[in-house]
Amino acid sequence: MRFLIQKLVILFCCALAFPALAQEDEGVAAGPAFAEFPLTLSSGYRREAAGPLYYSQQTGSQQQWALPPFFCHTLTPDVDWTEWELLYPIISYRRFGGEYRLQIVEFLSFSGGRADPVNGAWRFTIFPFYFQQRTPDKKLDYTALVPFYGHLKNRLFRDEIKFVLFPLYSETRKRGVVTDNYLYPFFDVHYGDHMSGWQFWPVVGAGHKTPTLRTNSLDEVETVGGFDKFFAVWPFYFKSKAGLGTTNEQANLTVVPFYNRMRSAARDETSYGWPLGYNVIDDRGKKYVEHDLGWPFIVFGHGEKKKVTRVFPFYGQSHDSGGGGSFSGLFGLASAGATNAPPPGKSDMESDFYLWPVYKFNRLQSPLLERRRTRIMFFLYSDTTETNTESATSLHRNDLWPFYTYRRDTDGSQRLQVLAVLEPFFPNNRSMTREYSQIWSFWRCEKNHKTGAASQSLLWNLYRRDETPQSKNFSLFFGLFQYQSGVEGRRWRVCHVTVKKKAARAAAPRS
Repeated sequence: MRFLIQKLVILFCCALAFPALAQEDEGVAAGPAFAEFPLTLSSGYRREAAGPLYYSQQTGSQQQWALPPFFCHTLTPDVDWTEWELLYPIISYRRFGGEYRLQIVEFLSFSGGRADPVNGAWRFTIFPFYFQQRTPDKKLDYTALVPFYGHLKNRLFRDEIKFVLFPLYSETRKRGVVTDNYLYPFFDVHYGDHMSGWQFWPVVGAGHKTPTLRTNSLDEVETVGGFDKFFAVWPFYFKSKAGLGTTNEQANLTVVPFYNRMRSAARDETSYGWPLGYNVIDDRGKKYVEHDLGWPFIVFGHGEKKKVTRVFPFYGQSHDSGGGGSFSGLFGLASAGATNAPPPGKSDMESDFYLWPVYKFNRLQSPLLERRRTRIMFFLYSDTTETNTESATSLHRNDLWPFYTYRRDTDGSQRLQVLAVLEPFFPNNRSMTREYSQIWSFWRCEKNHKTGAASQSLLWNLYRRDETPQSKNFSLFFGLFQYQSGVEGRRWRVCHVTVKKKAARAAAPRS
């Protein structure tokens, strides 16, 4: 037994100090102290040591090792990609070619690169206090120390930002529109791109844009509508006209909370007691009529392609086969279904709930994709199916928090994990999977549909089984009990000593 313990310690130390690829014809079974085995769902090998606290693997040219939940490093030489994370999401580093980015909880970040010898940039940020960029082209350099003085380019959703003693004075530029702010956000003047305006917020403000012409992607000349806007005693009184110079001009008047009105050639909206009062929509262009009471809580709408019935939180059912309209409200933001607008082409959408959030169902069917998702209590239970209607392949994911997560890919490969503490909340987050799943996934089951390979692991390989059409490998309790079978025969090992071996039976000659 003393020899066995020493052997396990040596294997563990070698795994940490000298990580290397396992030989493809054999692995090492001493889990959970140390285990080395072929990957099931892809080609390559993986080693795990100290239970859930260390693993490394190689898939093709990609190499990865981690000390969950503290650190993970991934190297992909084929595409010159490197990434590592320390206590994700606190610290992370990404490098692709000559471009790199290091960030610390989005507060402190360094980024830059030399992929382009002319425009390669080096950036340093201590958000939101200090911003710096240096490039070979000095015209693109900037430095900003908030709130004293600064000049930014292509940052914070603006093409350019200048400020002195912010909020005393700042100037922003976006898509040809310049806005000068004094004592932001109270005073501003904006101009450019055929528009002008001013505001003394929240007392009064106005803006105007004249109609213009542009050539679209089809090389056709089209009209870009203008507008007139005015507000007083924000957010209580608004009056505007939009789409000026087009065939669908819109006139809006809002007096919160008493009345809201929008009139256009294709659509009328009227609201009494906005936003929680009574609303009426008549969308003649889409042949849709909707009546709301306290939107979005009570909604009844019907049309040729859309039907909505909702009494929140008790019951709701919505079916839209053409992206029907809904109440736009004060700022022209569409209501029901606006954030889930169907993609171009013939699409069909369905959204139902009962005793929200106890039961929720969503369905989207487009020319190439059908997606269904059923949820109970948000993330407590989720079942999602995505089907490619052209190739007749489907992806299925099922989660029951925190007990398990299951996934079947489009190629038929399957994976089951028990437990799943974070996976249902971050289903597509690779970093969460790499650095945290190893900690609590005490049972893993995988099956490769193409190769026929399968594997099961309990308590970080205390029990492990690997199977292919040509071989079977089984180990239990630090590898003290092992079984192997393959083309060369079958073998039982107890305490790493072979106790029974049987050669493979030769195939009988054909007559």
